[in-house]
Amino acid sequence: MSLTNATPLQVAQAARLGSRELAVLSTEQRNAALTAIHQALAEGKDEVLAANAKDLEAAHKAAEGGTLSQSLVKRLDLGKKGKYEDMLQGILDVRDLEDPINKTTSRTLLDDNLTLSRVTCPIGVLLIIFEARPEVIANISALAIKSGNAAILKGGRESNHSFAAIASIISQALSTTSVPSDCLQLVQTHDVIKELLSLDTYIDLCIPRGGNKLVRFVKDSTSIPVLGHADGICTALLLSDYPSDKATKIIVDAKVSYPAGCNALEQLLVDTPALTTNLPTVATALLSHGVSLRCDAPSLTSLQSSLPPHLAALLQPSTPSDYTTEFLDLTLAIKTISTIPDAITHVNAHSSHHTDAILTLDAATATRYLSAIDSSSVYWNTSTRMADGQRYGFGTEVGISTNKIHSRGPVGLDGLTIYKWVLVGDAQVSAEYGAGGKKWKHERLPVEEDEGVARDEEEREVLRRFREGKRAAA
Repeated sequence: MSLTNATPLQVAQAARLGSRELAVLSTEQRNAALTAIHQALAEGKDEVLAANAKDLEAAHKAAEGGTLSQSLVKRLDLGKKGKYEDMLQGILDVRDLEDPINKTTSRTLLDDNLTLSRVTCPIGVLLIIFEARPEVIANISALAIKSGNAAILKGGRESNHSFAAIASIISQALSTTSVPSDCLQLVQTHDVIKELLSLDTYIDLCIPRGGNKLVRFVKDSTSIPVLGHADGICTALLLSDYPSDKATKIIVDAKVSYPAGCNALEQLLVDTPALTTNLPTVATALLSHGVSLRCDAPSLTSLQSSLPPHLAALLQPSTPSDYTTEFLDLTLAIKTISTIPDAITHVNAHSSHHTDAILTLDAATATRYLSAIDSSSVYWNTSTRMADGQRYGFGTEVGISTNKIHSRGPVGLDGLTIYKWVLVGDAQVSAEYGAGGKKWKHERLPVEEDEGVARDEEEREVLRRFREGKRAAA
């Protein structure tokens, strides 16, 4: 990894060249680089946390002065119990995943000795722009190397010390491996984002990691494809048939375990019968954890009559804006719904299409709801906080996408690959086919592990020559 003050154009050009070298490295070479990064960051923990402490000190002062949000301060803290260890484990998890590139996903026999295969390959050069979250550097480095992509990283000023420490350690680790240093670059120069966003000739995908303002700015400022989400307005629909103890366990986790997370619960919808069955138990637990409940008129009236006076006094009436707000703190909006179609309409209009859940014992209702909700992740009887690449078994994630093309939901290795078509023939030409000529066979073939796309020794030899030529060209 290069800590660079080069111009954006120089950075992007170097990353493009680095991506071509990285793309042809073997699985073993890329995995060895991840092992080296993990070991170096484990040994450098004290150095990284000392740098992170400097960032945190400045961030707390900025938050007290009103120039930095508390949610960003929370995301910045790398010393939070288990966070550094999770970062390290994420690197190993990615290393141990199946190699996502050079995988054959389909094969078609077009004609005798003419086989078409779809083979996965890296996207190329990624631009990652992020706020706080110093662990992003390690996450992205692992995912990029494993998937054969180069990455340009631009972090926020609030994390400069942490970024520099982590990048320096990764750079030293990579110097002992086959991975070219230019394939990972941390840009330190200020005010370069606009120029980076203009370099669509060299940069293939932009992934913003931050708040609504950053994501909107990126999407409005570039012709580079953008993968990400602007908000994390996650909802849960609680029906009266769901047991109170299970509902409480799920909803408290979704709201309280990490309220600054983009997968934290921001809205709780309840059907009318739930107002007097399981909602009082859930509300009592939330209030005991310090959650501020903003209730619509029916839920407010019902809870005021069912809760003890000292808890009822804590309830607040909701406003329309509460149902379009990502609170990122211990605040939850509650809304009563009369029918399942009403809930579907509300969620599709007011959630950010990140993660939405339903809590019910009725399988038919749940199936209908999950099918109708237009979000990247939809859950039945579990917490929205489960929306995470590591929890999905992706090792770690590059981000969450609410896009409707390419990748959706937590984006791991597979989301950082595309594919190319590989056609292996024996002197066939297009003029031989058509009216009065040869006919296409178009037979679907099984995907074989041996040499990826090869059916026999002759094809394997052709494929080996193809790959050798590709490496030579790089």
